[in-house]
Amino acid sequence: MSYVIAEPCINVKDRSCVDVCPVDCIHPRKDEAEFAAAEMLYIHPDECIDCGACEPECPVTAIFPEEDVPPQWKDYIAKNRDVFQGENPPGKPQRKGS
Repeated sequence: MSYVIAEPCINVKDRSCVDVCPVDCIHPRKDEAEFAAAEMLYIHPDECIDCGACEPECPVTAIFPEEDVPPQWKDYIAKNRDVFQGENPPGKPQRKGS
């Protein structure tokens, strides 16, 4: 099980959850290139240690344990997983041009 960020985070990106995450699994962070374009934050399901520190910090109640995601937002389980697939997922170190 991991935690999932759902629809209430869209266009909010408060980052209080990022500040308390002990394993840095919430992306994109403000210092990552993807932050400006991202409409919300995401929790990397393979990096989340299920500590729950992020959940009470969210001012818009957008973070849920995977099994407790409300029915209308179940598709955010896949969205949180899928955003980290591919060549340049948020949080992956980017090679700087020379």
